[in-house]
Amino acid sequence: MHRALSIALITGGSKGIGYALADELAKRGFDLLLIARSEAELKTACGTLSGKYNIQAHSLALDLSEADAPDKILEHLKGNNLSVTVLINNAGYALWGSFAELPFADQQKMLTVNVVNLMKLTHLLLPELRKQKKSYILNVSSTTAYQPVAWLNVYAASKAFVISFSRALRTELKNSSISVSVLVPGTTTSNFMDRAGMNSERIRSSASKVTMTPASVAAYAIPAMFRGVNEIVPGFINWLSSFLIPFLPKQLPEKIAAKIYKK
Repeated sequence: MHRALSIALITGGSKGIGYALADELAKRGFDLLLIARSEAELKTACGTLSGKYNIQAHSLALDLSEADAPDKILEHLKGNNLSVTVLINNAGYALWGSFAELPFADQQKMLTVNVVNLMKLTHLLLPELRKQKKSYILNVSSTTAYQPVAWLNVYAASKAFVISFSRALRTELKNSSISVSVLVPGTTTSNFMDRAGMNSERIRSSASKVTMTPASVAAYAIPAMFRGVNEIVPGFINWLSSFLIPFLPKQLPEKIAAKIYKK
């Protein structure tokens, strides 16, 4: 039997932060498995990365809002003799609007991607990650996690879950070979706002003042992950706000966030 190919698995890896994280890992010689919905975008991403860095880049087109998506990922890994050394749970999206007006089914679907299947995939792959001499989990959250955000209500709450889950899992696994980190980016150049239905020029203008590129986020995140940093917050303004928010009256950051994202 051939030895399993050790890879980095990245959900939402065809574009944005996910692709940038894949690029940083490929640059370091990692073979990849990129997972996203669009097969065409995945093939383009894999072709670019494999050609640029002379690595093997595999793809799996999958809708991570489907309940059995993590099971299909595990089947794909076993069927292709792939062994995971780095797991990056990057897939996620937001819906902009009031909780009462957004369809519940749409919000539930978002939670499946942002929370439930992040948990499930992590749970399914822990036995495999434990087999490695050293392995890494990087879960991607958001600076919206640091306070409740009206009109991004469920999204911000889901990202708060990701931070809490990651930090607790890190403690549970501290005596194992698995290092757990959580990446907490702020506004990043991507299709995030389009996917969220956020067609407000006011919000876009405000965000543009502190926006980072996916490449700059990834260039900061991957070395920090390998150093075993617990909570990775790229960008000075993002770091400063994450540091200061716990010391402020709760109502203040909530009011500021609500004013920014009000629909």
